[in-house]
Amino acid sequence: MLELPLAYWIAVAGVLGLLVGSFLNVVILRLPERMAAAWRQEARDVLELEADTTPLPPGIVREPSHCPQCKHPLAARDNIPLFGWLLLRGRCRYCREKISIQYPLVELLSGVLSAVIVWKFGPSWAAAAGLALTWTLIALSGIDLRTQLLPDQLTLPLLWLGLLLSLLPMFVSAPSAIIGAAIGYLSLWSVYWLFKLLTGKEGMGYGDFKLLAALGAWMGPVSLLPMILLSSLIGALVGGSLIVLRRHQRELPMPFGPFIAAAGWVWFVAGDGLLRGYLQLSGLR
Repeated sequence: MLELPLAYWIAVAGVLGLLVGSFLNVVILRLPERMAAAWRQEARDVLELEADTTPLPPGIVREPSHCPQCKHPLAARDNIPLFGWLLLRGRCRYCREKISIQYPLVELLSGVLSAVIVWKFGPSWAAAAGLALTWTLIALSGIDLRTQLLPDQLTLPLLWLGLLLSLLPMFVSAPSAIIGAAIGYLSLWSVYWLFKLLTGKEGMGYGDFKLLAALGAWMGPVSLLPMILLSSLIGALVGGSLIVLRRHQRELPMPFGPFIAAAGWVWFVAGDGLLRGYLQLSGLR
């Protein structure tokens, strides 16, 4: 099967990405709710209060998909990635309430980025690892945009997977992965504390440190400075645009995780080419 044309594998990856994107929507919506329920129960245990009898939010795997408004279970045809939303014209079949455009956007993004990964690496174990990285970054970005959280349930497995892959090695050597993870974490950790000492405010969360550490484990220390610069550039452009359009107030915090994730994915796919282009333009090569 590996002798099949690359276009075949790209198409398969795109379809698989659409299907996984549908699951990523579930993770983005339900994981924070499950986390919040667990935190409430832990707080009640610490305060020695009676157990909370409120039903737990839906699980990520077992509970079937349903309309977030009327709670009606969705038919199989409504769950077709991307096309289900288009056929329904963005409204629930049962209560006619609007369905968030997040659903098709996440599915489309997952499909396109998955196809790009297989185009880059071909049908290989490197592509399988790249797909895992891509899907995790999409889920983290979606959760951070909605809740300003980067769950340890996703960032830490991503970190450990990067370190384990370095033992092969697949993308970078083990020393590079370890150093990349350490520098990635400590760099943003230092910026956080410096900003807090100067202003008394928190500029970012610990989840950002862990995400950059994970990306450092996947791509090594050389990738960290370009990723920080690229994420800052993307963040400045997006944030400035939202402020100009008056869709975001200056004093409101803006999640930085999606910008780190976007910069990390771009460098993962095109870092070598970007570095060569920069060296040529700057005359260093």
